[in-house]
Amino acid sequence: MAARMVLKQVLVAVAAMAALAQLAAAVVHPVGGNGAWDTTGNYNAWSASRKFSQGDSILFTYPSSHDVVEVTKAGYDACSPANAIASFTGGSTTVKLDAPGKRYFICGVPGHCAAGMKLEVAVAATKPRHKKSVVPAAAPAMPPVLSSPTEEMPAMSSPTGAPAPSASGASSIAMNGAKAAAALATGMALAFFAM
Repeated sequence: MAARMVLKQVLVAVAAMAALAQLAAAVVHPVGGNGAWDTTGNYNAWSASRKFSQGDSILFTYPSSHDVVEVTKAGYDACSPANAIASFTGGSTTVKLDAPGKRYFICGVPGHCAAGMKLEVAVAATKPRHKKSVVPAAAPAMPPVLSSPTEEMPAMSSPTGAPAPSASGASSIAMNGAKAAAALATGMALAFFAM
């Protein structure tokens, strides 16, 4: 019985550490610094002073007299919500920045975008946390085929050692692994508590 209690405590600790690691990997950026999405902000100056990484989120907080519309570059430049990528209402919107590149947001209420309610966010790709892969040395050439059993095979030198290549894609594997570990640890902890 004591061993089962210790096992439960260990699983809870592992689940907590995995959840904390997941939280530390991504950042939530309140738009404008305080999350207020209104006509008084200078959102592009704010955006230019931040580093947005793949996996981060931006949080818009706004009254019902505003909305958040994700648009294309053309829609952003024209302050036009036509052909919107996504539209949000409700006063609080969190948008996950799940891919590198530029994202564009405006307020779709007529006149608000022209008054400054527009935001361009440059999302950087997640940096890999591993060393670059080493290309392995080419394999040695195969010896010639002997035409008769009396011919002697030429002497061959042994191949020189090359460093082993490191795994490619380790950062995405690590990120997905961290998510999977967090989910697995949480599920295991819940399963043991249900016993």
